[in-house]
Amino acid sequence: MSATPQKNRASRRVLAAAAGLATVGALVAAMPAGAHDRGHGHGGGPGHGHKPRTVDVQLLSFNDLHGNLEPPAGSAGNVSETQPDGTVKAIPAGGVEYLATSLRTARKGNPYSVTAAGGDMVGASPLLSGLFHDEPTIEALNGLDLDVTAVGNHEFDEGATELARLQNGGCHPVEGCYEKGKKFKGADFPYLAANVTKEKTGKPLLKPYTVWKKNGVKIGFIGVTLEGTPDIVTANGVKGLQFHDEVETINKYARELDRKGVKSIVALIHEGGAPASTSYNYDCDSPGAGDGISGPIVDIAKGITPKVDALVTGHTHQAYVCTVPDPSGKPRMVTSASSFGKLYTDTTLTYDRRTNDIVRTSVKSANHIVTRDQPKAPDMTRLIDRWNKLAAPIANKPQGWISADINGRGSTAPEKPLGNVIADAQLEGLAPADKGGAEVAFMNPGGIRADLVHKASGSEGDGVVTYGEAFTVQPFTNMMNVVDLTGAQLVTALQQQVSGPNEASPKILQVSKGLTYTLDLTKSGADRVVAGTIKLNGEAIDPARTYRVAMNEFLAGGGDGFPALGQGTNKLVGASDLDLFNAYLAAHSTATAPLAPPATDRITVIQ
Repeated sequence: MSATPQKNRASRRVLAAAAGLATVGALVAAMPAGAHDRGHGHGGGPGHGHKPRTVDVQLLSFNDLHGNLEPPAGSAGNVSETQPDGTVKAIPAGGVEYLATSLRTARKGNPYSVTAAGGDMVGASPLLSGLFHDEPTIEALNGLDLDVTAVGNHEFDEGATELARLQNGGCHPVEGCYEKGKKFKGADFPYLAANVTKEKTGKPLLKPYTVWKKNGVKIGFIGVTLEGTPDIVTANGVKGLQFHDEVETINKYARELDRKGVKSIVALIHEGGAPASTSYNYDCDSPGAGDGISGPIVDIAKGITPKVDALVTGHTHQAYVCTVPDPSGKPRMVTSASSFGKLYTDTTLTYDRRTNDIVRTSVKSANHIVTRDQPKAPDMTRLIDRWNKLAAPIANKPQGWISADINGRGSTAPEKPLGNVIADAQLEGLAPADKGGAEVAFMNPGGIRADLVHKASGSEGDGVVTYGEAFTVQPFTNMMNVVDLTGAQLVTALQQQVSGPNEASPKILQVSKGLTYTLDLTKSGADRVVAGTIKLNGEAIDPARTYRVAMNEFLAGGGDGFPALGQGTNKLVGASDLDLFNAYLAAHSTATAPLAPPATDRITVIQ
């Protein structure tokens, strides 16, 4: 999902120092170059005697982990499952202790097993990982025996140099090493970024592909992120980089692998689609009207050369196992495993030793729930406990109280209760004349990364919102901006929620109290926002008047397909979004008078 990237870490550095975290060491991060062969060879060994003509290769895959080492709280940690009677059941899932067990169990009895990921392994992470620049997640992925991953847009949140450090190791250039006597080792799997090149040299930023080998079996993996990454990451994150067309890039490297004799190819693509049902066990290939899958991945899949045998995708946080025809008309598997480690995909690739290719007609695939009723992997429990001890002085500090769950990420409605709280916090903090004089605030929905959950996550007690929980909701530490926009620009911005690049998949801004309008989803394009209904504090928006508008720096830069918001002038930079959120919780709640979920009555939706 698109989201506000993490940019400013100044407050984090102060907190880290306050927690007594070591700050020694330096960055040693040369960009990796050239593809290399790789294979953990989970289970089994070389065969003896006559080899059968075909061998089944198990491809295990997942995507969009976003540093969720602990099970995601609230509705964000549930998977929807359609029951035989047609009802839908929510099943709690995820957490690397369970993901590790699921993957290790799945590998048993499969001598040829390779594990791949579809990007966004890190970024927009909960405090346990985000506070330490996602080193804990890379360490966990090493322990999961991940063989390869594509980069996602969130891998660029802190820029190319930090991504190189995650790949190659070395302590953080500002905060140093977090554990005394321990240097961060980096990822022992390759990050692939075939469609990302350096502006100055035109050369790939990271490896474009890698080849997994075992006992003569060879499978090539090409990894790309979505071409539109610069639109959903701050300018600093993608500085000096160019992002190229996914289809052209994959086809180019598929030809290169083919020339090298690698005939079995899997594409790892950080771009996805939306199935007609959110249930993980929905039959994506059912032929009914309105069934199947839509979104960018469909056209991408249709354009990728038949040399590629399967597509592992991500970005949309959806669960699907579909077939989409390749350019020659043959069905080809396209999969995605939701997000946050709640699912994994198990795909069987039948490899023909004579042709060195995958027998496409026999490719089988299914998503499986990472249930929380299985044993935890002890090594992952130790990893989480170790990092939690370091994070505890910051993470456990109470910020406020809530009377019930306030849904953000887990809400599918255009207007989300937690979105209203965040927008109100931003307006309240930036309304004073010396803070910017804001009259209205906008929050991008992708920047809300979790729900506020009433049930205690640790020993803090039910209803207490800790710093760690607030951070998980707003993990980017984006600086707030207040700018001048005309009423006409405000109206245009609201129309851009449902038109242009956002028409196919609307991005409905969360708005502060006082702003109201009607969203008519029976119409198309910009007409979905009924211009005559847009009011601020009961008065129609005046196209010629100037308004002071608060938003995070990502939106103020025109991010997420809102160029009108990037036209602001007379900018004042305020506190971080997280600081304003925490200040609002402190000002509006006590143990005896907790904050209640707000009404969602700002946007009237016609469907």
